[in-house]
Amino acid sequence: MSQKKSKIQNLKSKIHVGCQGWNYADWVTKAGDETVFYPRGTRPNEMLALYAEIFDTIEVDSTFYAIPPGSTVENWHKKTPENFTFSLKMPQEITHEHLLRETSFPVVTEFCERIRLLKEKLAVVLIQLPPHFEASKENALALKNFLAWLPQDIRFAVEFRGRDWLIDWTFEELEKNNVALCLVEGSWIPREMIFEAIGKLANDFAYIRFMGERDLVKFDIIYRHEDTNLQIWKGEIEKIKAENIYIYFSNFYEGHAPESVKKLKRLFGQKTTDVKSLENQGSLF
Repeated sequence: MSQKKSKIQNLKSKIHVGCQGWNYADWVTKAGDETVFYPRGTRPNEMLALYAEIFDTIEVDSTFYAIPPGSTVENWHKKTPENFTFSLKMPQEITHEHLLRETSFPVVTEFCERIRLLKEKLAVVLIQLPPHFEASKENALALKNFLAWLPQDIRFAVEFRGRDWLIDWTFEELEKNNVALCLVEGSWIPREMIFEAIGKLANDFAYIRFMGERDLVKFDIIYRHEDTNLQIWKGEIEKIKAENIYIYFSNFYEGHAPESVKKLKRLFGQKTTDVKSLENQGSLF
């Protein structure tokens, strides 16, 4: 086997690609229309199990707004197969209201206790910081203390919304606490800076998000094609040395996250499942 082919085979086993959320009405096929994603008549409480038939990971957005009940988390675990994983957004009460100060620690503790109910299916917790969390001395101290305080049994990734955070000090603090830098295809940090950061990553896992301009109102098909950008990203992702790479697409990236996921999976030679295979399963859930 050639060295290049071996590298691709290794990447196939460690790259996990999914969507940011699963509950979208536009993903449900309408009567008489071509298959979109979910079968005709799919109800919201059936979506996760169907989604997990196609992809092996998901980023949960709802945890950004509130800590979910234990029964909800247990239900997520129950409805998905053994190899399925969840990444979850940390609640905004911690990141946007308390701004990582010590007053947020009790909320972090409660959140972590709740999401541990996912057991082996818990992938990464995303700490998404707001644009107004600027690179000041006060915020740097808060970040330093927060990262050092986080529990060691859960993997975390930090998403900054400002380029001023991408400095050596930040990378050192992240590495010291085994917290990943979230790599984002978005408008707030130039892509060149994100790609430069790849060479500074030192974690055994990586976290990537594909966002897009929030100017779309429907999410049923691809409305803007980003094939060239995905090819560029493929080359950069191949440089990442992490054991596991978690990648999540927003509907806003191209218009229909499931198809964006399949595009990237195909670029890495991963098998993709035809969504039409779900048509005969809708009645099972």
